[in-house]
Amino acid sequence: MSDKMNVESFNLDHTKVKAPYVRLADIKTGERGDTIHKYDMRICQPNQDHMEMPGLHSLEHLMAELSRNHSDKVVDISPMGCQTGFYIAMINHDDYEGVLTLLENTLKDVLEADEVPACNEMQCGWAASHSLEGAKQIARGFLAKRNEWTEIFA
Repeated sequence: MSDKMNVESFNLDHTKVKAPYVRLADIKTGERGDTIHKYDMRICQPNQDHMEMPGLHSLEHLMAELSRNHSDKVVDISPMGCQTGFYIAMINHDDYEGVLTLLENTLKDVLEADEVPACNEMQCGWAASHSLEGAKQIARGFLAKRNEWTEIFA
């Protein structure tokens, strides 16, 4: 890999990272000075493990809804296509420790949830593919390694 690619994560050596972690992946500044901070929330070790889709899908719904109870700076929470983590986009919020706290509190809320938000055909594009227990299992595992979230490389 000699040429720099346009997508930040394509320039990341996935053989050198050690999941779980949360890292600042990119910062974009708008014309009026607003900043978007994009975080890589890596739950599974790349090319060794992945989240199953029903649990990942439910965790996406839960985090998208519940994170906004803790911050109005959340722009988006998106799953990675490789099924190893999520991207978290925050506007005008450059507090890394604050993002870790946001994720911790949100995942604790996931563990308390008794249903997946918007888990129906009217509000979701694939409502049949959900698992509340799968989402809780992923959240539980990530929270159990909270002290490792800042260690990105092996």
